[in-house]
Amino acid sequence: MTAALNVCVHGIGLLGPGLADWTTGQAVLRDLAAWISRPTVLVAPARLPPAERRRAGDIVRLSMAVADQACAQAGVDTQTLATVFTASSGDAANCSALCEALAAPERAVSPTRFTNSVHNAVAGYWHIATTSRAPSTSLCAHDASFGAGLLEAVAQCVSARRPVLLVAGDVPYPEPLHAVRPLCAAFGVALLLDVAPAAASLAQLTLRAADVGTAPSACGDAALDALRLGVPAARSLPLLQALARHAPASLRIEGLDGFTVEVRP
Repeated sequence: MTAALNVCVHGIGLLGPGLADWTTGQAVLRDLAAWISRPTVLVAPARLPPAERRRAGDIVRLSMAVADQACAQAGVDTQTLATVFTASSGDAANCSALCEALAAPERAVSPTRFTNSVHNAVAGYWHIATTSRAPSTSLCAHDASFGAGLLEAVAQCVSARRPVLLVAGDVPYPEPLHAVRPLCAAFGVALLLDVAPAAASLAQLTLRAADVGTAPSACGDAALDALRLGVPAARSLPLLQALARHAPASLRIEGLDGFTVEVRP
């Protein structure tokens, strides 16, 4: 990526420890003394049909919650909205249950478990809920999943000249997988991006490739940085902090293999 990519942010969704939504999170990120880290509360998505609502795991609940927040703030038509969903692990509890089932003598896997095992399961639930047939991309890039998702969403937004909803989320694994891949909390963020500015635009973002070897930006607070490093989706926190504070300085988001994405709010 040699040239700069420019988009506007029309809506933000946020859900994490002590961060119930963007309104709460914006106040906390402006004044970190007000932050009290509490367990993330996840509820079944009301917009899903009853059968899908019962089957929805934590990653679906988390992702749909932040997606709904961002879309409501932007006032967009979800039926025609292109989406990019990114996560480092997908449905963690379902993955653990599948491993246990495959380790049992009968090796029986339920159809619901299998359905929820694919990495684009969250996208499937969202498009069922919104009855949308718009383009959708699901991706994973380990700890760099938010940066990869942001780059993908911005590139699609600029190339197709249409709004794109970016949703990034991660939830912890149960034991024993948690001991191997520890994620400290459930954390999700959504950004509604568009090339066209609007009266209600929250910010403009400019993306470009950072210099090789440039370190990702930190939050400047030990507790918040522990959350940033403890959940891949929380790599978004420096950007959210800059948006909350209306700070124009450039920052860097972690990418794969030492690559970072420079973002200027």
